[in-house]
Amino acid sequence: MSRGRRRELHEEHENHERWLVTYADMVTLLMVLFIVMFAMSVVDEKKFNALKSGLAAGFGQSTSVLSGSESILEQPGVSSVEPLTQDTSLVDAVRVASDAPMTVSGEGQANQQSTREAERLVRLLHKLQRSLAAAGLKGDIQPGYDDRGLVLSLTSRHIVFQPNLAELSSRGARVLDVIAPVLKSAGNALRIDGHTNQVPVKPKYFASDWDLSAARAVTVLRHLSEVGGIPGSRLCAEAFGHEKPLIDPDKPGSQRVNKRVDIVVVADLSPAARQVLAAAFPHQDDHQSKKVQP
Repeated sequence: MSRGRRRELHEEHENHERWLVTYADMVTLLMVLFIVMFAMSVVDEKKFNALKSGLAAGFGQSTSVLSGSESILEQPGVSSVEPLTQDTSLVDAVRVASDAPMTVSGEGQANQQSTREAERLVRLLHKLQRSLAAAGLKGDIQPGYDDRGLVLSLTSRHIVFQPNLAELSSRGARVLDVIAPVLKSAGNALRIDGHTNQVPVKPKYFASDWDLSAARAVTVLRHLSEVGGIPGSRLCAEAFGHEKPLIDPDKPGSQRVNKRVDIVVVADLSPAARQVLAAAFPHQDDHQSKKVQP
């Protein structure tokens, strides 16, 4: 057979492996499809929007990728960023979605935990009130709330500190003995805040209002720790002197109420959770952290 005849036969030989090209394209497309499906498997609003924007920008199409959805651009069909190259558009879009912070679900979980904590504080308050009522001490503690959590103010005329003194009355000790087991079981950190009234007179046995309010706070703290058995690691004392009256000092009876000790059940509450706690105090003034009638 001549050389020309052999060349002709070789050129007319059919390539039976061309199907591999189509097969490889199909496998590549399937791989990209599963990457996109995996990236969207966790329903996350921010990740979904990032993926939607990336795909729309990459293909130069409208951002309305779902039926009935609205475009987030002013002019649908126009990309707000430079179009991605044809070879990297899908990969970059998937990477943007994967790298987007998962803050929605995390914040939602934190809000749920905070709301449950607020509900637990309301149950704790009801338990404290039942214990005090059973002991005949109902009304000796004025409950309230602020941004720190649940506030229990020792303001009763039976247990309020005598002028210039930082010693608990016998009834005051009884009140602390009743509430200590309940507070101990709660597990929250407790802040003991000492306050004096606004009478402009130097305390007889203390250098200043700050010293007197600090001594009153420490007296309550020591009783809760040494008698009530609450671990010292959960307790701290603060002194505010006459700087934070509970009610307007010009109101009748305010000086008796404003010299007090507050026991704060500390809780980290979100704004929504504080609304749950506020519902337990429908008569509390929205413009004050707490409100107590003299």
